[in-house]
Amino acid sequence: MKSKDILKMSAIMLALFGTSSAMAVDKLKTYNADPSLVSVSGLSSGGFMAVQLGVAYSGTFTKGFGVFAGGPFDCTRNAGYTTCMYNGTPAITTPEANMTSWSGSQIDSLTNLASRKFYGWYGGQDYTVGANPMNQLKTEVQAKGITTANTSWNTTSSAGHTFPTNFAGSGDNACGTTGSPYVSNCAYDGAGAVLQWMYGTLTAPNAGTLGGTLINFDQTEFNGGPGMDTSGYVYVPAACASGTVCKVHVSLHGCVQSHNNIGMSYINNTYYNNWADTNNMIIVWPQAIPDNTSRATTDNGSLANSNGCWDWLGWYGNNFDQKGGTQMAAIVAMVNRITSGFSVSIPTTPTGLAVGAVTNTTVALNWTATSGATSYTVYRGGVSVGTPTGNAYTDTGLTANTLYSYTVSASNSKGASAQSTSVNATTTNAVVPAQVTGLTVGTITATSVALSWSTVTGATSYDIYRNGSSQPIGNTTGLTYTDTGVTAGNSYTYNVAAENANGVGAQSAAVNASTPATGYSATSTDTVTNQYIAGHLNVNQYNYMGAKYGYNTVITMYNCSGTWTNQSNCGPLQ
Repeated sequence: MKSKDILKMSAIMLALFGTSSAMAVDKLKTYNADPSLVSVSGLSSGGFMAVQLGVAYSGTFTKGFGVFAGGPFDCTRNAGYTTCMYNGTPAITTPEANMTSWSGSQIDSLTNLASRKFYGWYGGQDYTVGANPMNQLKTEVQAKGITTANTSWNTTSSAGHTFPTNFAGSGDNACGTTGSPYVSNCAYDGAGAVLQWMYGTLTAPNAGTLGGTLINFDQTEFNGGPGMDTSGYVYVPAACASGTVCKVHVSLHGCVQSHNNIGMSYINNTYYNNWADTNNMIIVWPQAIPDNTSRATTDNGSLANSNGCWDWLGWYGNNFDQKGGTQMAAIVAMVNRITSGFSVSIPTTPTGLAVGAVTNTTVALNWTATSGATSYTVYRGGVSVGTPTGNAYTDTGLTANTLYSYTVSASNSKGASAQSTSVNATTTNAVVPAQVTGLTVGTITATSVALSWSTVTGATSYDIYRNGSSQPIGNTTGLTYTDTGVTAGNSYTYNVAAENANGVGAQSAAVNASTPATGYSATSTDTVTNQYIAGHLNVNQYNYMGAKYGYNTVITMYNCSGTWTNQSNCGPLQ
């Protein structure tokens, strides 16, 4: 492998060597950040690194990981890196086997992945990485525990190899452009999409002047090796600085996107900080740096990391994507430093418990949200029946006309509060629909009987009965039904009953219907005009059929007990 190939990954991207005003370098501080609310995302080599962190340190990145234009975990250990780029289809059999073999030792247990969120995005015009490596990534992580329900899969057809935003930041590109600073206005808010997938619905981002502080911190104490810059950045909202419990998200730039290459463009223009400012979220911006020393990699010979990529090739050790890998261990140490200040008290007892809508089988409850609570436990008669994360719950499967008593407690990682003051609710009586009225017979043919009836309040569907049977011959949500299970020359009796979740109402009064004694006895195939001449059509029928089909069009007609029709089932002329 030649180092010029690795340049191509990002130097399709020529960097702008941006500058920013000088910032003092501080020691990274601790904050009251909840370790159960940590996630990571990244672009390109940062996307590969985000996968590595999300899999190897799934116990740290407890919410999950997001990947913009990256590829599979462990992609380059046994394969040339170019197969993981340029829309190649990298093999994932060996990486998957490694994941299984390493689980619980070189990487955190794969069982963690079942509860982790996974977000993926790629550009339809991305020829640097492309769709195929991303699709292989999805296949790989879903095979190893990520659920379909926890997967958000996205693409922007017009986008190149870039980070997508929904605004035109200073110096950013058009959506289809692949080039520095690799941030583009694609009318798609990538930061908002990945953060809301990780954390659920968030408050709208701050579109004005941010109220928090961007801090330049010392990275050297975390021993990230020669591929990491001496300092990184962390955005701390004012609420987080003052002790409010906060979330943590790590955002990883791609090759030639570090501050050393493009200044503050990636940090300022991707909109992560804007979302963080209104949602009590600390954003960590670790910084890689170009490393021009040629170093051995796992399967790609000796290469220099001239574009300041995150280590997805093994430049800094064969354990690059395992626990203890130089760069990953440094990033995890940063997260652990931030979350080490987490301190939270047991929540106070919830107040305002109230009963909402009540049916014969359900009771809706709501209460005032409790500060510091991450979940609640709802008790019915002193027994836990639900653990919602929000301040509302609907108890289901109840018995009609029954009194129930409810309390609720609030919980977080420190424990659970006392139960609230109780409230009572009595379920309503179970009401089945009233008897169906207005049952009427419509069109009858030798093989069908049409029925209709009046609507019944509270009914969700209707059962149709024939000849006094105990089981319905059909069910419909509408007010009409055609029985096609009849034969010619027979008499039938029909009833209809309305039903809902509470049961089936009384059957309607019966109606009778008799099908014609026989089907057709003769046929005639000729033009519409000749059918008229033969007496098979009267004048009105002749004009109707001629206008509909054409007077010289050949049709087949059937003699049904002396009446001619173009329907083989002896139905009306059509």
